Amino acid sequence: MAVGQNRKRPAPDSCTAITDSKPAPKLAKLSDSGAATAPGEEDMPAQQLERIAASSRTPFEKRVLSLLCQIPRGRVSTYGLLSAHLGSSPRAVGGALRRNPFAPLVPCHRVVAAGGALGGFKGQWPVDGEGITLDEKKKLLRAEGVRFDVKGTKVLGTPWGGFE
Repeated sequence: MAVGQNRKRPAPDSCTAITDSKPAPKLAKLSDSGAATAPGEEDMPAQQLERIAASSRTPFEKRVLSLLCQIPRGRVSTYGLLSAHLGSSPRAVGGALRRNPFAPLVPCHRVVAAGGALGGFKGQWPVDGEGITLDEKKKLLRAEGVRFDVKGTKVLGTPWGGFE
């Protein structure tokens, strides 16, 4: 496939649904700025949980959105770590993040590709690591204290994987 060519992704209904048989994960509190604090400090406000629960998202997407709130401010996780915790695939997680209607309150910007590359954002996948949406993702991450390499294309540090 040529660089910049659109990739076809399966429609949400064609993906295997994961039921909500597991208990809801512990969620972080959202500050007025929309950034989640470290898990365990306080639960996410009931209003956000109600929005996620009442949304038209699939059960899998609701689990992904809830899990995002565990990623501490100033840290990132990877599509692979999220998918391993959910027993799913990284692409399925990416699809759920692409359809996140609650961003940045539910912080999908804290998920990066393996190796620290920024990955996609707002349903857009960059060409050669560039793009307006990636600038927005970088701005959100930098505001939270995430560090980047000299080129500004990769996140430094170990990805967070302490999901409950």
